[in-house]
Amino acid sequence: MAYAAFCLPRQSVFNGSLTAATRHWAAPRLSKGRAAIKATTTDPVRSAVMRSVKSKDTAPEMLVRRLVHGLGYRYRLHRKDLPGNPDLVFPSRQKVIQVNGCFWHGHDCLRGARQPKANAEYWLAKVARNVERDGRNEAALREGGWDVLVIWECQTKLRDREDLAGRLRAFLSAEP
Repeated sequence: MAYAAFCLPRQSVFNGSLTAATRHWAAPRLSKGRAAIKATTTDPVRSAVMRSVKSKDTAPEMLVRRLVHGLGYRYRLHRKDLPGNPDLVFPSRQKVIQVNGCFWHGHDCLRGARQPKANAEYWLAKVARNVERDGRNEAALREGGWDVLVIWECQTKLRDREDLAGRLRAFLSAEP
């Protein structure tokens, strides 16, 4: 509580009582109303935040799945027998779609180019390993006769939906 004491009302600092309204007012804020977490936190709060980062059924993946289904295509999810467990697999067409988060997979957009502030050396090495692994998995899929389409998180934004639907339609309707 000490680090937020500079912005608390005087009575809350001295008597130690924080009402829900005071806690809400005193907490540093991030976008979309989420409370900030200190970068050096190694407590259960940070663990919970990191646990909440998903690898399956992410919002961009769900959007791509809805678009593909709306185009009339059916698919399999996360086939474990293929390199990298692609997000959407179209076995009869020999095509896969991988939906990647920009930061985690090192995309060259603004979101992917962000530099972590805490433990930067670790995170930059991790993203570099992810990029290397993605390249190996994509090469293995192509060697196995699969066509691969990578959709980036930044390409799923509302302003790009029509373009994305067109790319998906062209990719899935093209002959292998």
